[in-house]
Amino acid sequence: QLQLVESGGGLVQPGNSLRLSCAASGFSLENHAVGWFRQAPGKEREGILCFSSSDGSRDYADSVAGRFTISMDKAKNTVYLQMSSLKPEDTAIYYCAAVWRPHCTLQESDVYTYWGQGTQVTVSS
Repeated sequence: QLQLVESGGGLVQPGNSLRLSCAASGFSLENHAVGWFRQAPGKEREGILCFSSSDGSRDYADSVAGRFTISMDKAKNTVYLQMSSLKPEDTAIYYCAAVWRPHCTLQESDVYTYWGQGTQVTVSS
């Protein structure tokens, strides 16, 4: 089965940190571009980070610059979203996505062919 599964979401207080995991099965993330997206109620889906080890491309949204980091554990075929200094406006459902191409993008989310089911992150005191 070819799929992505997110985990690690939950309730966290403002200023704290949280790490989300995205585990792939049925294909290797090493030769895919990987992106993290989020969607809050009543808002459009927003691309926040992407990375591809194939060509080294990276992109990020200004709203998370300096606070969120993407990484990959090749042995576990898993990518991570490390979030720090969380704010209430970070509250959303977070999705990971992948596509077999060398260059990552946040502007054309429809190019991603594999999507996880999402994990809820709520930032509140």
